[in-house]
Formats: sequence, C-alpha cells, structure tokens
Amino acid sequence: MSLRLKIQLVVVLLTLGFIAAVLTLQYRAFKESVNEEVVAANRVAAQLLNRTVGVYASQGTPAMLAFLQGLGRIRSNEVTLLDGSGQELYRSPPSPYKAGRDAPAWFVEAIAPSTTEHSIAFPDGKLMVRSNASRAALDAWDHFVDLVVGAVLLLLVINALVFWVVGRAVQPFAQIVGALKQVESGRFDVTLPALNGIEANTIGAAFNRMVRVLGTQLETEKRALRAETQLSDSRELARWVDHHIEQERRVIARELHDELGQSVTAMRSMALSVAQRVHAHDAQAEAAARTIADEASRLYDAMHGLIPRLTPLVLDHFGLADALNDLAARTRQAHAGVQVDVDVRLGDAQLGSDAALALYRAAQEGITNALRHGQAQRLHLSLRHQGDAVSFELVDDGSGLAPDWAPRPGHHGLSWLRERVESLGGQFTLEPNAPRGVRLRARLQAGPAAVAEDAPRTTMPGAPA
Repeated sequence: MSLRLKIQLVVVLLTLGFIAAVLTLQYRAFKESVNEEVVAANRVAAQLLNRTVGVYASQGTPAMLAFLQGLGRIRSNEVTLLDGSGQELYRSPPSPYKAGRDAPAWFVEAIAPSTTEHSIAFPDGKLMVRSNASRAALDAWDHFVDLVVGAVLLLLVINALVFWVVGRAVQPFAQIVGALKQVESGRFDVTLPALNGIEANTIGAAFNRMVRVLGTQLETEKRALRAETQLSDSRELARWVDHHIEQERRVIARELHDELGQSVTAMRSMALSVAQRVHAHDAQAEAAARTIADEASRLYDAMHGLIPRLTPLVLDHFGLADALNDLAARTRQAHAGVQVDVDVRLGDAQLGSDAALALYRAAQEGITNALRHGQAQRLHLSLRHQGDAVSFELVDDGSGLAPDWAPRPGHHGLSWLRERVESLGGQFTLEPNAPRGVRLRARLQAGPAAVAEDAPRTTMPGAPA
C-alpha cells in the first residue's frame, strides 16, 4: 500500500468518524426535539379540550361535533369523537403540512416518543386525544437527509482536496525512490535536485550527502584493495627473492665448504710439505712455507666462520634445535664472557623449512643486535610449541632500545626480519624488557603436536640448567 493511499485512508476514516459523531449528536437532538414537541402539544391539546368539552357537551353532541369540525386538526394530535355506543362520529382531518410524505417507519420508530392518549368523557359520548408525531418526525427526517447529503459532499470535497495535496506532497518521493534504485544498480554519481517541500528537500540533501560519502568510501576501499593486492604481490616477491637468496647462499656456502675449503686445505698441506723438505737446506724458504700454511689455516677458519652466516648447513641436516645450539656455541666461542642459554621444547612439532629458517634468522639478528648495540652479557633463547604455533623468544640484559629507535631509518635487518615473519603468516614483536634489555619474539604456525609439561630441556654444555 502506497503512502498516498495510506494517508487517504486515514483521512477517510477520520472524516467518517467526525460525520458519525455529528450525526449521533444530531440524532439525539432530533429525538429530544420531537419528544418535547409531541408531548407538549398533546398535553396542551388535552387540557384545552378538557375545559371546552363541558361548555359544548351541555348543548349536546351535535354542538360538540360542530365545534370540532370548526377547530380542525390540532398539531401533533389526532382527535376522535365517539357517541355513547362507541360509534365514531368524527376524526381529525389529515395535516396539510408536507401532505403525501412520511418519514421511513424505522426512522419514526427510532425518533418518535411512545404514543400518549387522553380520554375525555361527557354524558352522551367520549372524546379521544391521541399524540401523532408523524409531521415532527418528517421534519427531523428532512433535516437528517440534508445533514447526510451535506456530510457526503463534505467527505468528497475533503478527500478530493487531500488527494490533491498529498499527491503534490509525495510527488518528490518518486524521484527519491528512482534515485535509490539507481544507487542499488551500482550508480554512485546520482544527485537529486532541490525538491518541493521542507521534508522532501531535507531528504534529498541527505541523499546527496550519503551518495558522496558512499562514493568516497568505495573509492577508498578500492584504493585499499589495490594497495593490499600490491602489498600481497610485494610480499610474494619478497618471499621469492628471499627464497632465491637463500638458495644462492646455500650454493655459495657449499662451494666455499667443498671447493674453496679443499683448496685451502690442500694449500696448507703443500706449504707444510714444502717446509719439511727445505727444513735442512733453506731456512728462509721454510719460514715462507710455514707462513703460507698459517695464513691458509686462518683463511680456512675465517671461511668456516662465514659459512654459517651465509646459510646454516646444520639447520638443513639436523634441524632447528641443533642449529640454535650450534649458534649459541659459536657465539660463546667468539665472545668470551658472554653467557647464552638455550631452552628448546618443540616436542614433535613440525616446522616447514621456510619457517625454521625465519626463526633461525631471528635468533641470528637478535644476537647480533644485542651484542653489537646493547653490549649484552647474557642472552636467553627459548623455543616452545604452544597450541598450533611455535614461539621463539630472545631476551638479553643489554642497554635496551633507544627512545627513538622505531622511527629511525637504518634498521634494515629488523625490518627485513619482520617482513619475513609476517609474510609467513606469523607475528613479530620487539619491545623493552624489564628491568633492562630487549625482548624479541616471533610466532609461526606449526603442525599438530602434543608437548608434555615436563618435556626435557635441551641446553648447551656448560650452560646453567
């Protein structure tokens, strides 16, 4: 049902209610008026005839008949003259007022009072005075009909006027509905002109603001989607680059270990062999040969120190736990006085190669920063399986983070590490540790495993249990 039809129906119901109330009040007024008129007229006529009958009754019935015939009809009353035997001698003539017309019987019954009758007896007859409300009821009926006709005309006029006014008032809403349908179809460049009426104009202005805001939000969402797509592509590219870098590092590390390592070992062996041969003949040549052997030995040690930085070969062969223990051992060896604790509780958790390498790189980067920038003396590494994830944590007792470390450029290692962990769907945090030092955390998804509370603790030899 349309708004226009609803308003029209409400107006019709209100008008009908008003007309019904008016007609009810008029009906009561008509009934009281007819009752007052008929009852009063009957009482007056009865009293008048009661006094007059005695005068004419002494002259006989003919004199009474002549009096009544000369009197004619008394309003709202019927007068009947009966002789001593009950024979009717006279009845009042019909009223000439609105002759030939009568109100409907149902209306007369509803509005007329009950019939009253007075009997006046005299020596040779009787006079009957009976109330008659037909003419008063007819007057009321005519007024009632006029009122109903006027009410119907008023109803038609009011509804026609309301129909026209409401039609003009709701006409702008058709434009609003059309604009909403265009927005629903995907058009967001729709605008409404200034509409007639305060309410319609307000709705139109609100619609225009809504469309502008909606268009702006959609454009923002599109840009955000494009940015997210670009970021996802960038992360995929970064992962691809990281993967190939790690592959190249492995190739270089193996080449260093297999080719250059063997060559350096051969050079040291040959230098030592030359030194032994010329020992008795040329002291200077022997010293040169031993110098070459010592340099080859130092080159071999430097190369073996470089290989784990390129790629942790122990990670590929023995797993993350052994790789972290190896990293801790090399750190203790390279930095005298630094204590490194390792606590690994992985159970049978399964980590992919990329995830294991990311956590190993987190340990490498964290240890390097703690020693180089924080001058830490004690580091604690922990690796635990919690639910469906593996959590890595590195805590040091160094000088902590600088107040402006986050905004400053130059933290390429940490930025790269964060990107690497997040690209694998993990979480990375770096925060101050109370009372001093830094806490580095990385969390990555892992395969299902059940880890007991009393799982064994793996530590490097010489570390406190």
